[in-house]
Amino acid sequence: MEEITWELFERQVEACRLCPLCQQIRHKVPGQGDRNSPLMLIGEGPGQTEDEEGLAFVGAAGQLLTRMLEAIQLPRERVYICNVVKCRPPHNRVPTPEEAEACRIHLRMQTWLIRPKVIVLLGSTAAKNLLNPEIRITRERGRWTERKGVWMMPTYHPSALLRDESKKPEAWEDMKSLKAKLMELRLYPDIYANGEGS
Repeated sequence: MEEITWELFERQVEACRLCPLCQQIRHKVPGQGDRNSPLMLIGEGPGQTEDEEGLAFVGAAGQLLTRMLEAIQLPRERVYICNVVKCRPPHNRVPTPEEAEACRIHLRMQTWLIRPKVIVLLGSTAAKNLLNPEIRITRERGRWTERKGVWMMPTYHPSALLRDESKKPEAWEDMKSLKAKLMELRLYPDIYANGEGS
């Protein structure tokens, strides 16, 4: 069996024809960021800007996510960001369960390669695919779950915050909870060295 490497992952995503999503896209969007990061952020799927550039979270929602991370002193380049599906669903619709299942092999490989200590699930699609198909983001957001030594928390997708600004205070509480968890686990010691972000 071939060793699992980033090169294998990239080849696998590029060659993937496991669902029809790949037929109407410009670029696949595997994800990007710090491959040694203890923190992984997982969203739903690429949007139009992501499809055009081949990068995850570079549109308006991505810019908001960058600001959310900066608010807890965490540079975006220090985390790893990806999506449940690597191809843009038509008209930015929610990926079907079949599409998400087809793409699961890629997400599992990414998670295995990164071995994160903390995963933040951005939106209900990510939460349903990684935690519980019946999850309700409005009820479960901000709650931590530990699985196989990995702490996972669902929160609102940044695009939901752009549509409904009344959710921003709850999202900010979730970001503060994320910072507290990173400090509790002594992750990013150079950033949270003395108990506070510099």
